[in-house]
Amino acid sequence: MKAILVCLGLLTLPLTSHAIDAGPASAQQQETEGWLQLQGRNKVASPKPQTVTPTERELAMQRWLKSYQHDIPAFFDQEQGGKVDSGSGGSP
Repeated sequence: MKAILVCLGLLTLPLTSHAIDAGPASAQQQETEGWLQLQGRNKVASPKPQTVTPTERELAMQRWLKSYQHDIPAFFDQEQGGKVDSGSGGSP
């Protein structure tokens, strides 16, 4: 009996995913979706080429190279980072 219920539950999973694709829920989300589509289709690229000075390029390269000087730790110590205040109720 449990196996039948599990199978029925698995069969209904594709039906629940269609609810997500129903479309944007708010005006802000619609506008965001529109901009993301334009960006993906490369329709609103700037006609003015963006240039970088040699100094900016060198500083970016130095910052990138410096990022390799730090070892990646074998594990992350969760107690080292501090505390999170979950009771503030403020905006994200």
